[in-house]
Amino acid sequence: MKRFIANITVFSAMILAVQQFSAQKVVVNREVETRQDGKMLLGNQLKEQFLKAPYADWYVKEHDEYALDQNAVSELKKEKINSYNITVFMGTWCEDSHRDFPRLMKILEEVKYPDNKLTIIAVNRKKESPTGDEVRYNVQKVPTIIVEKYGKELGRIIEMPTSGYIERDLVEILKKDNQSIIKEIFK
Repeated sequence: MKRFIANITVFSAMILAVQQFSAQKVVVNREVETRQDGKMLLGNQLKEQFLKAPYADWYVKEHDEYALDQNAVSELKKEKINSYNITVFMGTWCEDSHRDFPRLMKILEEVKYPDNKLTIIAVNRKKESPTGDEVRYNVQKVPTIIVEKYGKELGRIIEMPTSGYIERDLVEILKKDNQSIIKEIFK
């Protein structure tokens, strides 16, 4: 019996060691220097990174000057946006990202969106990130804002919102999700 327990313990330790070696370490707030663009963020980022130079030059201005559509913000709260996961692919070299990423962040701050449900991935000009998440999500343009629930994509905003307002496009994505839930109930 002692030998059996010893074998189980050794086997468990080996499994744990293999898991540790195979676990991918995600580097956060990676910054690279490029000839064409100077400093650029690459890979997973925390929102605080955009308050540092040189990113703060465009981020803070757009964030602070953007006038929220308060009706759409109220709808986002009502539709419980905080229960969804959001992944954003953006480029610190991209003018569309300079415009829409700070606006998105202001919207999420207004609805008190939890940081742990937001993933920010900065890509290079080829739309590549160190972890290759852009392939899994089939990202072709930036910014791309993806809304998910329970690991299922419900909708995305690609390059610029169709309504002209990110918050309005987000409301439409959430309403589509709620309509599909109602259809499932009454099937």
